Amino acid sequence: MAISSPWTVEGPLFLNRLIKYLEKGSESSVGYTLAISLGLTSIFKSFLDTQYTFRLSKLKLKLRSSIMSVIYRKCLLVNTANRSGFSEGEIQTFMSVDADRIVNLCNSLHDMWSLPLQIGIALYFLYTQVNFAFLSGLAVTILLIPVNKWISVLIASATEKMMKLKDERIRKTGELLTNIRTLKMYGWDNWFANWLKETRATEVTHLATRKDLDAWCVFFWATTPTLYSLSTFGLYALMGHQLDAATVFTCLALFNSLISPLNSFPWVINGLIDAFISTRRVSKFLCCFEHRKVFSIDSGLTSEDLSVFVEDASCTWSSNVEDDYNLTIKHVSLRVPKGSFVAVIGEVGSGKTSLLNSLLGEMQCVHGSILLNGSVAYVPQVPWILSGTLRENILFGKLFDSKRYFDTLSACALDVDISLMAGGDMACIGDKGVNLSGGQRARLALARAIYRSSDMYLLDDVLSAVDSQVGCWILQRALMGPLLNKKTRVMCTHNLQAISCADIVVVMDKGKVKWSGPVTDMPKSISPTVSLTNDFDMSSPNHFTKRKEPLSIKKGDVDEISAAANIVKLEERKEGRVEVMVYRSYAVFSGWFITIVILVSAVLMQASRNGSDLWLSYWVDKAGRGVSHYSTSFYLMVLCILCIINSILTLVRAFSFAFGGLKAAVRVHNALISNLINAPTQFFDQTPSGRILNRFSSDLYTIDDSLPFILNILLANFVGLLGIILVLSYVQVLFLLLLLPFWYIYSKLQFFYRSTSRELRRLDSVSRSPIYASFTETLDGSSTIRAFKSEDHFIARFMEHLGLYQRTTYSEIIASLWLSLRLQLLGAMIVFFVAVMAVIGSRGKFPISFGTPGLVGLALSYAAPLVSLLGSFLTSFTETEKEMVSVERVLQYMDVPQEEVSGRQSLSGKWPVQGLVEFHNVTMRYISSLPPALNHISFTIQGGMQVGVIGRTGAGKSSILNALFRLTPVCSGEIMVDGINIHHLPIRELRSRLAIVPQSPFLFQGSLRNNLDPLGLSEDWRIWEILDKCKVKAEVESAGGLDSIVKESGCSFSVGQRQLLCLARALLKSSKILCLDECTANIDVHTASLLQSTISSECKGVTVITIAHRISTVLDLDSILILHRGILVEQGIPQHLLQDDSSTFSSFVRASK
Repeated sequence: MAISSPWTVEGPLFLNRLIKYLEKGSESSVGYTLAISLGLTSIFKSFLDTQYTFRLSKLKLKLRSSIMSVIYRKCLLVNTANRSGFSEGEIQTFMSVDADRIVNLCNSLHDMWSLPLQIGIALYFLYTQVNFAFLSGLAVTILLIPVNKWISVLIASATEKMMKLKDERIRKTGELLTNIRTLKMYGWDNWFANWLKETRATEVTHLATRKDLDAWCVFFWATTPTLYSLSTFGLYALMGHQLDAATVFTCLALFNSLISPLNSFPWVINGLIDAFISTRRVSKFLCCFEHRKVFSIDSGLTSEDLSVFVEDASCTWSSNVEDDYNLTIKHVSLRVPKGSFVAVIGEVGSGKTSLLNSLLGEMQCVHGSILLNGSVAYVPQVPWILSGTLRENILFGKLFDSKRYFDTLSACALDVDISLMAGGDMACIGDKGVNLSGGQRARLALARAIYRSSDMYLLDDVLSAVDSQVGCWILQRALMGPLLNKKTRVMCTHNLQAISCADIVVVMDKGKVKWSGPVTDMPKSISPTVSLTNDFDMSSPNHFTKRKEPLSIKKGDVDEISAAANIVKLEERKEGRVEVMVYRSYAVFSGWFITIVILVSAVLMQASRNGSDLWLSYWVDKAGRGVSHYSTSFYLMVLCILCIINSILTLVRAFSFAFGGLKAAVRVHNALISNLINAPTQFFDQTPSGRILNRFSSDLYTIDDSLPFILNILLANFVGLLGIILVLSYVQVLFLLLLLPFWYIYSKLQFFYRSTSRELRRLDSVSRSPIYASFTETLDGSSTIRAFKSEDHFIARFMEHLGLYQRTTYSEIIASLWLSLRLQLLGAMIVFFVAVMAVIGSRGKFPISFGTPGLVGLALSYAAPLVSLLGSFLTSFTETEKEMVSVERVLQYMDVPQEEVSGRQSLSGKWPVQGLVEFHNVTMRYISSLPPALNHISFTIQGGMQVGVIGRTGAGKSSILNALFRLTPVCSGEIMVDGINIHHLPIRELRSRLAIVPQSPFLFQGSLRNNLDPLGLSEDWRIWEILDKCKVKAEVESAGGLDSIVKESGCSFSVGQRQLLCLARALLKSSKILCLDECTANIDVHTASLLQSTISSECKGVTVITIAHRISTVLDLDSILILHRGILVEQGIPQHLLQDDSSTFSSFVRASK
């Protein structure tokens, strides 16, 4: 770079000598030497520039991979409490946007010293040509410096605000994608999308400010060379000097060499500002304290016989240790002997999960000490499933041990499930385990822990998602079986069978240990949870020793969706050139009127600029011959008018581009979110959320920022090139002969390069998606990874994805430089040709005139920058095509299948009035090639009845709700509600009239009031009344009332509390049909019993459909439906069926004892 910068002005110096030679008309061979030197200068500079770019690009590539891997590593090493100050969207932005901005610092730092050097050298040579007249141009430039400084400060402020809102938008988008199924069931998907659009609208206001400021930057710096030439030549002429061709066109060439550094300067400043803002943001995250839990024990404190030693520990989820009032675990002391089985019990929100997290080191320990002895395996309450094969999920980076592996599968009752899957244990699992049932996900997470063969197992409510029979099997064969019976097991549970088997029971209450000891010694007054025994849910350890036969799980028990093992589609990658339709679509997003205004203003701007240069040439020729008919002031006035027109047109182009780019950014986002929100749930099951999020982060950032920028450069380069070719053709007719072979070589080069670079960019985009998908996945499961001590395995896995991305990016860089060098050499040949033709023409040996010295000077001054302009044009054209791949990728998701949103029949009044639900011969498949999930099901639920739906894991229970809410279309049959076929109803209206409590509780970040009643349909007193009935009023009051902010994913509440809040949300709807999908799975038996009575009293006259695993949940209901392999095998009143020993229901009850 240091060598290349001075060579920028060598061309104009050779040009000066050549024009002087042409003016003298000498016969010597010096002219040829100068012409050849002019060409060689361009060639030498081309090689230098290419080497500089290559070395810098390699450095940037290394820096990007370093930043991304450091951020990833930090996510794995920072515990949940310390990470609480950053949202997931913010951390994802660090990886996608901030990393790129920091990397661009490499360019900006070199430009900060090289551009002033180039400008300084050019100014010195200007002084040698026009003496102190150049100071007038310099004064114009200096006057613009404070203006640009002020603009850059405003840009920095707008960028910082914009980035914060971008973080917020990406976080909300992540929430939307993660919980899209639940949002659709609530009928809130449109509301959530509009909420997202509001965030985007606020982000766009700051983006608009930035675009407008960028436009002013472009205007000031684009008009600087024109103002420079006007003021310099004007003052030079007014000082009494005679303008000659050599002086004027040397100065013009020097002005042209100033254009690039002057135009680059605002972008360099903006790049530096962006890089420093991003560096500050990322540094704040990287400065988080890394919690490295040392699983060792201090023999001075306790003996080797203890696995867990907790002494007066107080812990908080906050990263700020001064928040004593926010303690979740308070003065807990606990000692767990090795090999013991500990059941941690307590009511909802008592701190059971927090206790486990404090043992894992995920919480901030502000007082006391927590020590663990040995390795740990952890199963979270919400199972964390990796995208990949089933086997990869279980091995989790460990070597394959066939005996332990198959023993683990059998203990977790997964062997039959796997035997039914296409591909067996090598079957692929979708994002977050979407193609597995809730029970299968829980068992898979448990299998991972058991296979690990750790010293200690921390299990968070692992039995709540499975039915009682499978729960018994897991308890007998896994938790109490040979694989774990000598290990330390600490399990949070509400399962009475597990509690009765425990060596030690720990009772939690409001973050404190209320009591601990053997279950036989526990006073009934301490824990009403355990005193509530039920013959059908509780069994003694003796039952396990009696049962020798294997669990009677038949092949059909597995949900048919499991067979969709290869459900996740590979990311599509288009081939060939970017279609014209993509460019047309972008023009439509920007608006045709604004597109035409941009094109016309750009052409007229270039025409006014070429006109001012031609006018100068005319002035020089007239003055040189001494035959000028006009005064100097007239020539200056015309030049001044042309400069003013050029400035106005530059301003119009800059602002129309800013407006068009902004309009496109707004329309693209809104169209994308509107299309995605109407996509069926099957699309989200088959598409990892990281892939969709990539469109909303990286691709949308490109459309917001870099695409309009590169399009602006492309248009400026194109009209500039067109102007140069027209002027050269006008001055030297023989140049037209060179155009044909030149265009042939140029088109061959660009065709070969463009086809390569397009595919490389597509490969780049596709190889980037696994990075973001892996990163998003790791953020969700970082606590599990830390517990298993698998950080190194995941870092290695991430580095593989990063390595592939680096290879494609490196190939892109090499291809780009390959083209750049060849183009610059072509440009050098044109300069050489024009210069030699000028020398030959000056000798008068050709019959064709090569024009006056002024025109020849103009042609040579135009030919010199042709080298860089040609390279710049194709680079910007290729870059535009690469950036257009982002539009292409976004358009792919605008063409996704859509749900039938509208309906033939509209609803009026308070439908449904009765709550009558009828299924007539309903068959439903998740994928057309798979066996049906519901197979010719027919039943009728009378209005006001409370009906239970039971069956083993994967029997098709949730499929009934999917069909009722039209999440998956039925293949045949019809579903009637109050005599109306739901297929004929508008889909959102249907969902909004039904109420549901989903299996996975969903709370989003925002106020509690918005979480419960986002549409604002209920009064506060009504909300409080329902919260009280759902036994969660006290927790809401302690959290700060209805205006308190729920943290991301609802982590400010326990899973049980979240389920109670979801129940409150459903009751607020006051619908005549209420669906409960395992809503009491994560709450204790005592609270579950109170809730059952609440539902019974609150829902009189309401049809309640309950999917249950606890047999006790359905005993008092009006009717039950028993499913098996998607077929309705039994229906009736539970008490009647219980008396019939041959009924399927009575066999279920016997199995649960």
